[in-house]
Amino acid sequence: MDSVKASDPQPSAEAQLRSAAPYALVATARRLLADRTGAQEVVLLLADYGLDVLQPVTHLPHTGPPVSAHEGPPGSAFFTQKPVLEVLHDPAGNLVHLPITVRGDRLSVLSVRLPAGAVDPHTVLQLGDFATALGHEVTTADRDTDLYLQARRTRRLTLAAEMQWQLLPGRGCSREEYVIGAHLEPAYSIGGDTFDWSTGADQLFLSVTDGMGQGIDASLLAGLTTGALRNARRAGISLADQAYLADQAVYSQYGGKAYASTLLLRFELATGIVQAVDAGSPQLFQQRGGRTERVELEAQMPLGMFEETLYTEQTFQVEPGDRLIVVSSGVHGTRSARGDLFGERVLRQVLSATRSAAPHEAARAVVAGLIEHYGSKELLSDAAVVCLDWHGRQG
Repeated sequence: MDSVKASDPQPSAEAQLRSAAPYALVATARRLLADRTGAQEVVLLLADYGLDVLQPVTHLPHTGPPVSAHEGPPGSAFFTQKPVLEVLHDPAGNLVHLPITVRGDRLSVLSVRLPAGAVDPHTVLQLGDFATALGHEVTTADRDTDLYLQARRTRRLTLAAEMQWQLLPGRGCSREEYVIGAHLEPAYSIGGDTFDWSTGADQLFLSVTDGMGQGIDASLLAGLTTGALRNARRAGISLADQAYLADQAVYSQYGGKAYASTLLLRFELATGIVQAVDAGSPQLFQQRGGRTERVELEAQMPLGMFEETLYTEQTFQVEPGDRLIVVSSGVHGTRSARGDLFGERVLRQVLSATRSAAPHEAARAVVAGLIEHYGSKELLSDAAVVCLDWHGRQG
């Protein structure tokens, strides 16, 4: 192999991040930004599982003090998804807080301290591109190191929750045609509620599943159901047949003693036509203009309740500007300590109040409203909310 000549250009920052050890991404980022922008401090703040705080990635098992994911300069960057400049006086300088989002999944904030006078629009733009590249590498590194997964937690996850979070595609996804935001609670002890999506050139598949039971039993059921649905989806068959094969898989394992309620949706990206199979309890709402309406679908048997259940598809249409919200039974079926049902009326109020918010924040607000109604920070039943804004294909 020929030696590298002195005149050869230095590898790009992205290339150096890619070649860094999975556990050394933050150290590599510090070195690169110190060399290229004069950065005096670089901190990666990861959003915790409950999306309550941002936690710095440091030498585990120790971590630095968390900061709010909704207040203060870093929280503002995470919440608004825009860079935030914080002016420092002692020592003089600037802190630039940059949101890190990978394909619509909000992950973290990169905080970079620069000398006074070193910040200009071009520098902020460069730092934003660097932060995005770092986010992609952190996502990839999760396959090979526990560092970033450990840094995200404020306390230990239950085994069931550990399995569920590894099962999820993320907490958000965006393309030209749509933006998805999702939220799960109780984040550190979630059991049977889960969601999944997959996008292609012409279609989007979305599912929300509520596995019966609690804890590890519910998590195992949800894992089997999601795996069966993915296996069927990747075979390229119809939505109804996907439900049928998943139903067979769950029934063959549990014999009808355990089952999973699932809502399956398939969007045609070019037309906004949606095919649906309602196999259980998740509920679907549509916001169009100033109205919030329940999308009434034919209720069919949950997956695995009976042997060889046949499923049928229904069709409806979404238009640019529409918002769809899917909630699991842990949302619409939860009662307060006094026995009051959260119910559709309260849910509609929360959805109407968050109509202008981003899908991620709207999904989180529904769960926050549920927790307030329930009267306790820790819900007894799992709650899953998926919010999708439909933009449609342009041109």
